[in-house]
Amino acid sequence: MTSENRETGGPRVRDDEAMDLDADACYRAVATRDARFDGRLFIAVKSTGVYCRPVCPARTPKRENLVFYPSAAAAQEAGYRPCLRCRPESAPDLGVWRGTSNTVSRAVALIEKGGLDGADVEALADRLGVGERQLRRLFQRHLGASPIAVAQTRRVLLAKHLIHDTRLPMGEVALAAGFGSVRRFNETFQQLFGRTPSTLRGGVAPVSAGPSGEVSIRLPYRPPYDWPAMLAFLRARAIRGVEVVSGDGYARTIAIGGAHGAVAVRPDAGHALRAIIQFPQLSALPAIVARLRRVFDLAADPEVIGAHLSEDPALAPLVAARPGLRVAGAWDGFELGVRALLGQQITVTAAIGYAGKLVAAYGKPLAGAIVADGLTHVFPDPERVAGADLSTLGLTRARAAALGSLARAVVADPEIFGPRRSLEEAIRTLKALDGVGEWTAQYIAMREMREPDAFPAADIGLMRAMADRKGRRPTPGALLARAERWRPWRAYAAQHLWASPG
Repeated sequence: MTSENRETGGPRVRDDEAMDLDADACYRAVATRDARFDGRLFIAVKSTGVYCRPVCPARTPKRENLVFYPSAAAAQEAGYRPCLRCRPESAPDLGVWRGTSNTVSRAVALIEKGGLDGADVEALADRLGVGERQLRRLFQRHLGASPIAVAQTRRVLLAKHLIHDTRLPMGEVALAAGFGSVRRFNETFQQLFGRTPSTLRGGVAPVSAGPSGEVSIRLPYRPPYDWPAMLAFLRARAIRGVEVVSGDGYARTIAIGGAHGAVAVRPDAGHALRAIIQFPQLSALPAIVARLRRVFDLAADPEVIGAHLSEDPALAPLVAARPGLRVAGAWDGFELGVRALLGQQITVTAAIGYAGKLVAAYGKPLAGAIVADGLTHVFPDPERVAGADLSTLGLTRARAAALGSLARAVVADPEIFGPRRSLEEAIRTLKALDGVGEWTAQYIAMREMREPDAFPAADIGLMRAMADRKGRRPTPGALLARAERWRPWRAYAAQHLWASPG
């Protein structure tokens, strides 16, 4: 593998291999403070014991004093502590392994959802269908760190983020970042930084989150980001009472573990989104942040994806027109499954109308403060839908039966929409559900399971976008064959086709 990008002189990441960090190439990227490598690599300074982002404003250390790592977790596992100037927790959360190891990608998704909070690496490996040793080797190859180190580093960096960017008391920071106790929180920071967490903030007076649990948090991404396209996609599918798109912001109600709240998201300065989270349980903050990252596809690397898709002449002008296009994720698997079943063979507008009726009839009213006008209900939980008479909503008998069956399946297996060993296994699992065909399964895999290669080839919009000059549309089979060259980013190709003028 060539480890140097000829255009920039920096480390190169290819879609089909692990990241190969050529030390000299990395040093050139650091010396020029090239923002394009922010999140792709981290530099550790042997003389200070600190690890930094390549854009750190501090004077560039001598080459012999530096060690380069592919992830913050790798640097931290090696014994280095985060820099207080460039703040590694503010780097884009890039999935540089996406397209190289689906197992690692799915494992990280499970870790973000708390997959190692109450289980060990062996249990995580079992869920992914691989051996524990193999999983550890894959993490070491692609991230340079163990699964445990990745989980611990994410927890520490979230806590550091909250210390610097909020005025939450330290006890609430510890809870919100997922530490089991304040004592463990203090010990971790004392070990890493040689000081207590409160000294990192300085003399700023703390302010409790209050009964609504409101927290403001910054969510960085790698530019560019086509925010107008993301908002347009969400606006067209917004369910009345559950979601609101207004101006340049998006807001929705949320439910986790029986508690209800709301989030509002809008652009922030410096290649980031700003999320206002209102939730009564601060311990749910890591799960909420992880879901927001998936909904807004913040781990995507648009340069890598765009370069690959642009190799197809049909997609090249679409990528050039929208270089920061992302694949919108879903807040909840059951909600998306309901949306997908309602949307079969009818328009998006009609499907959202039915979803609104379902919410009004069976959704729980949102109590307490809200972050945006128009948010009134939480989407119905599967237990409520499973026992409901959905024929009163004006649905066909077959569609009502399919929704009831889906709800009962989720009640029986709450992880049915969780990461699978492969895209093929995910599609087989979903197609085993009543009323779920190939299109529906691929759509759910794309938006909820975050499978970057999912592709609903039978979608009428995709076939229309790929029509020839005479207006002749390809068959689903022909479109699927054409899409082979778009692997492993077919979901992004689909998003570009949906957003195209045609």
